[in-house]
Amino acid sequence: MTRTLDYYRDNASIYIQSTLGCMMDAAINEFLKYVEDGGLILDFGCGSGRDSKIFIQKGYEIEAVDGTEEICKFASEYLNKEVRHLYFEDLDDISKYDGIWACSSVLHLPYENLKMVIGLIYRALKPGGAFYASFRYGDAEGMRGERYFTDMTESKLEKLVEGSKFRVEKTWVSKDVRLDRSGDTWLNAILIK
Repeated sequence: MTRTLDYYRDNASIYIQSTLGCMMDAAINEFLKYVEDGGLILDFGCGSGRDSKIFIQKGYEIEAVDGTEEICKFASEYLNKEVRHLYFEDLDDISKYDGIWACSSVLHLPYENLKMVIGLIYRALKPGGAFYASFRYGDAEGMRGERYFTDMTESKLEKLVEGSKFRVEKTWVSKDVRLDRSGDTWLNAILIK
C-alpha cells in the first residue's frame, strides 16, 4: 500500500487533472436511489472531490476523506470544506452514514485487507445504509505499474462479503468513463447493510 500512496503523493496534480472531469452520473444516480434524501454520505477515498461536489449540489451532506495529504489539500479547496486525511483501515465511525461511496478507491487494498475494511464500512453505516464500490473487472491482484490493485468479479465479490452481513443489492459492468481508457471494464456494486 505504501508504494500506491507514494504514487498518488508524487503524481497528485496529474491524477487530479486526469480525473476531475470524469462524469460518474450513472453510478451516482444509481447509488442515490438507496440513500435517504439529504442523508450523510462518506466519500471514502474522494480524490479531487469531484463526486462530493455533485452530492452537495444534489442536497446531501458529505464527509470526504483520502489517504494522500496532497490530494486532501486540493479537495478541501475545491469543495470549500475540510477533507480529512484518513487511511481506509482507520475508519472507526459507528452507525453514522446513510451512504458510503468508494469510487475506484478501496480497489487499492489487498484482498485480505479489503475483507477487514468491508467490516469497518458495515459498522460505519446506519441500518439500511448503502455502500457503493467500483473495481477493475477481473481476477487479478497485485502491482500494476506503481499501484496495487485488487480486481473484482461478481463471484469474487460474493466471497468477499460472505459473513459480513452485507446484502449485495446490485452489480453491473461498465466501461471506463475516461476516453483514453474506454476499453477498460469496471465492476460496480451496491451493498446494503
